[in-house]
Amino acid sequence: MTRQRSSADVFAAANKLIPGGVNSPVRAWRGVGGVPVHIAESAGARVTSLEGVEYIDLVLAYGPQIVGHGHPAVREALHAAVDSGTAFGAPTAGELELAERIVERMPAVEMVRLVNSGTEATMSALRLARAVTQRDFLIKFEGCYHGHGDSFLVKAGSGALTLGQPDSPGVPATLAEKTLVAVYNDLASVRALFEAQPEGVAAVFVEPVVGNMGCVLPAEGFLQGLRELCDEFGALLVYDEVMTGFRVARGGYQDLDPVRPDLVTMGKVIGGGLPIGAYGGRADLLEHVAPSGPVYQAGTLSGNPLAVAAGLATLAVLDQPGTYEQLERAGERLASGLARLAAERDVPLTVNRCGSMLGAYLNPGPVASFDEVMKSDRESWPRFFHAMLEHGVLLAPSPFEAWFLSTAHDDATIDGILAAAAHGFDAVRG
Repeated sequence: MTRQRSSADVFAAANKLIPGGVNSPVRAWRGVGGVPVHIAESAGARVTSLEGVEYIDLVLAYGPQIVGHGHPAVREALHAAVDSGTAFGAPTAGELELAERIVERMPAVEMVRLVNSGTEATMSALRLARAVTQRDFLIKFEGCYHGHGDSFLVKAGSGALTLGQPDSPGVPATLAEKTLVAVYNDLASVRALFEAQPEGVAAVFVEPVVGNMGCVLPAEGFLQGLRELCDEFGALLVYDEVMTGFRVARGGYQDLDPVRPDLVTMGKVIGGGLPIGAYGGRADLLEHVAPSGPVYQAGTLSGNPLAVAAGLATLAVLDQPGTYEQLERAGERLASGLARLAAERDVPLTVNRCGSMLGAYLNPGPVASFDEVMKSDRESWPRFFHAMLEHGVLLAPSPFEAWFLSTAHDDATIDGILAAAAHGFDAVRG
């Protein structure tokens, strides 16, 4: 009998052929130590490792699996799509149907272009913004991640008002200088950047809820303030809803707040676990995109029929009565339970939550900016992570990633997470 390869076996072999043994850096577990769990299969709220160990999954592919792994409706849609064909390089009716679903849900989106990833969506939206405004500068926020496009891989440097420095080798300094970095939830820092380049800023890119430093919510008036600053200085406001879109509410964060961006980037949920992205917004802006206009963007697999089928099935499940209310209850049950357990053990903890995504910080709080996130107890977090893993719960291997819930995370599953968290907080205390 052939022995089943273990996670350690596969990881050791992968390190010889794949940089760091992984195809996305955070999967390497360098922030927590140990060998990454390699997944063999999944169902509902759980994943199973190569070794046959089952875990409650709070990663959910970093957000897309909002209806759980292997939902019957999604599986059925995928099987039908495979039978019809996997790629055509030609338009399909499914692309139109998904576009209709997106436009109907998102208040700010009048037209939409499907692409293959969130990174591709943000890169394309930035090109469009620069073209229509005839400006070069971009404002982004410290701690917000918009994919690995060159213009977005920039940090604040010595302060929020300095020109950016490349955050990765290979990003030209001349390009990084076109990216200005502000402080999330600090409108004064944004105004200062606008005033330094009063006719140079093409767009402000923002995650309305920051999911790439845990889960940081916008302060009251912050998004409205961004809208007003963009209008004052003639820039476009771009919401990166790759993570929040169709997760925190049916129409994304735009369902929870009256502020309307000019452009929106999307991904994750609209692919139901398959690779997809999209950018959309005002029709007068999208009409500049080729072939309607001169702003070129293309993709061999854009609107791939498998991703479209999975996305349509996922959105249909989410439209079933009471689904978002169920996700809200699960999020509240988990967040309040974590806060209670930490308080009982005198472990400093702040839980930020928006619907079915949350961030849990070993930090007395508040946590509303990158600097406040970085004040968390990062040295103790690996102990929490491994205690959770030992007791059957898989988290993202970073203290700065959001936790995600799905419709498959029922009360019993939440109770299982909380039981593991009790051990996690005990491990933090030592």
